[in-house]
Amino acid sequence: MTKTNVMRLLDAAGIEYEPGEYEVDENDLSGSHAADKMGVDHDSMYKTLVLKGEKKGYLVCCIPVDEELDLKKVARAAGDKKVEMIHMKDLLPLTGYIRGGCSPIGMKKRFPTYIEETAQLYDRITVSAGMRGVQVSVNPEDLAGYIEADFAPLI
Repeated sequence: MTKTNVMRLLDAAGIEYEPGEYEVDENDLSGSHAADKMGVDHDSMYKTLVLKGEKKGYLVCCIPVDEELDLKKVARAAGDKKVEMIHMKDLLPLTGYIRGGCSPIGMKKRFPTYIEETAQLYDRITVSAGMRGVQVSVNPEDLAGYIEADFAPLI
């Protein structure tokens, strides 16, 4: 099992998690594919998306892999007028993560983070462990507390 920086951060914070790995298909980096490979319920597997607000700057959202962000709801949650997804080329320099391996834990800088409120219905949600093919399942309340995230309607 690969030990990622995300796992080291969770260990240091004393947060319980369960690691998981799956074989990456370079032609399908979707979270749905990852959920299928790991046998995880799609509604509890979360993808991490990075956006930029018109006034407040960068922000991070975690939503179930099969869902689409509602940009109006995200803007409302962030207290901004308008938000948009960042360009893929900006992801690595901004967060330190690549597409398909972006985690809400351990980004280069801490950005305001919002987790889809339905995460609270689960004992554990699964998020990227910071590299393609590696995930961590963690209690959503523990995750939100550690990354200082708010739960909000985002989809």
